[in-house]
Amino acid sequence: MATRTPLRTTALALTCTLVGLFATAHAAETPKTLASGELKVGMEISYPPFEYYEGDKVLGFDPEVSAALAKRLGLTASFSDISFPNLILGLDAGRFDTIISGMYILPERLEKADAIPYAKTGAAIMVRSDAEKKPATPEELCGMTVGLQQGTSWIPALQKVSDGYCKEQGAGAITINQYPTTAETTQALLSGHIQAHLEIDAASLRIVERAKGRIAISSKGSIYPQVLGIYVKKGNAQLLDALKAALDEFKASGEYSELLKKYNLEEA
Repeated sequence: MATRTPLRTTALALTCTLVGLFATAHAAETPKTLASGELKVGMEISYPPFEYYEGDKVLGFDPEVSAALAKRLGLTASFSDISFPNLILGLDAGRFDTIISGMYILPERLEKADAIPYAKTGAAIMVRSDAEKKPATPEELCGMTVGLQQGTSWIPALQKVSDGYCKEQGAGAITINQYPTTAETTQALLSGHIQAHLEIDAASLRIVERAKGRIAISSKGSIYPQVLGIYVKKGNAQLLDALKAALDEFKASGEYSELLKKYNLEEA
């Protein structure tokens, strides 16, 4: 004998089903981006292990993060190779949707773009392995010539040490040389044009590995530890919220913690 379901129960079940479908559709909602179906990511692709070329492929921590977030948004990640000092300008000009490029969250950057914390790291001091002086702290860089990539936050930090501590101690100023890329800074160290190279921890490990014994890390721990941010153009709340939700989902999956370990980074 057939059993009849009360009308009220059927209506309630239908309502719950529709609410569930709406919630699922809403969670999977794809944000508006510059190109349909695509998340354009700005990064400087000469910064291993964060981002680098291997043949035609773009590899590294940030491309892996970008691909994972884009997938969760129903998009495909693509990469725009831009010099680091011009990334914020490119974002503001609408050349890409977001910046995911080992970029610290700093007050001056937050004046121009919004940021989502996604990892933590610090810097390391590198010297040639045959160097007589092996500084362990920024204060021990007094009287030395130090190379850094253009646009990094450590430039004003080192200048402050030079103008303050070094001057007070009569230890000689820190001469700061800036280079367009990390690779050029490393080459300057190897050729003797600079005595020390300051770079992010994870990148420093890769540089030392590739130098095959010619370069060593002289600092004993992370210097100037800071939080890395995913940057979105100011006013683009839809994409900002969508990326936050995708990052939370990525973290909850357990995949993100494994990725951080792989690249010697910490969760923000």
